[in-house]
Amino acid sequence: MSTERNRYIFWNQQQRYAPYIFIAPFFILFAIFMVYPLISSLIMGFYEMRGFQSRIFVGLGNFTDLFADPIFWKSLLNTTLFALGTLLLQLPIALFLAILLNAKFVKGKNFLRLAFFTPVLVAGVFVAIIFNLIYDQRAGLINNEFLLFGKEIGWLSNERYVMLAVIITGVWQWAGYNMIFFLAGLQGIRQELYEAAAVDGANWWQSFIHITLPSLRPVIAFVVVVSMIGSFQLFDLPYILTNGGEPADAGTTIVMYLYKNGFQFMRLGYAATIGWVLFIIIAIISIIQLKLLGIFREE
Repeated sequence: MSTERNRYIFWNQQQRYAPYIFIAPFFILFAIFMVYPLISSLIMGFYEMRGFQSRIFVGLGNFTDLFADPIFWKSLLNTTLFALGTLLLQLPIALFLAILLNAKFVKGKNFLRLAFFTPVLVAGVFVAIIFNLIYDQRAGLINNEFLLFGKEIGWLSNERYVMLAVIITGVWQWAGYNMIFFLAGLQGIRQELYEAAAVDGANWWQSFIHITLPSLRPVIAFVVVVSMIGSFQLFDLPYILTNGGEPADAGTTIVMYLYKNGFQFMRLGYAATIGWVLFIIIAIISIIQLKLLGIFREE
């Protein structure tokens, strides 16, 4: 009897603790590579650190210095311009491509989907190198067209055009990626709704406004939030296109400024502060967007 009881207790304990043992590796890795770095970076933000050797407690000094830093505000403005510019251009283009590829009269849909999606598969470094050649002031493809009208635009050497060049490059790379989400959303809309609207005399535009857009609201919310988060984390594209933010920090983004302080100037505490401010900005923007798009609703 005692042997059977011991077996029963062992089996009962095994059933109770087995799920926790299986999920333990995830939580251990999450704590090591996510929770610990987050807490460490927050602590670093309260110190003035020149490399890992010098460590002086300054309290909120890094935060006050950051808000008085003109380069930080310029990088924030550049990042915001990129985020809004790509969003306002990318969403209509992605939605238009999705509607086009969802139409019955279009042939070769699979090839076109692959063609429009391919740019996102190319590494940002190679995209930046390609567009660096395209934007070249003397031999670039775009300037060759402008020279026909007697103009020569310094896309990457003139402060006025740097962020516009980065925005155009970002739209080219990511529009096809967001097209896939819109295409999936369009294919999930029931055709009976369009048929009923047609019976009631609705034209294509009325069906688009009253059926397509409301049905795509969750997809639009997802694309907007993800695009904004990705835009505020932008680094490789402008870094290579503008050679580290030139001219006069006109192409510097927040993440680029974080990188410069952390790895070039070795101001680790200041870089950690920038990272946490960026995290707060992204969180606030995401919550506001979800509220405006009606994702968070009171029951």
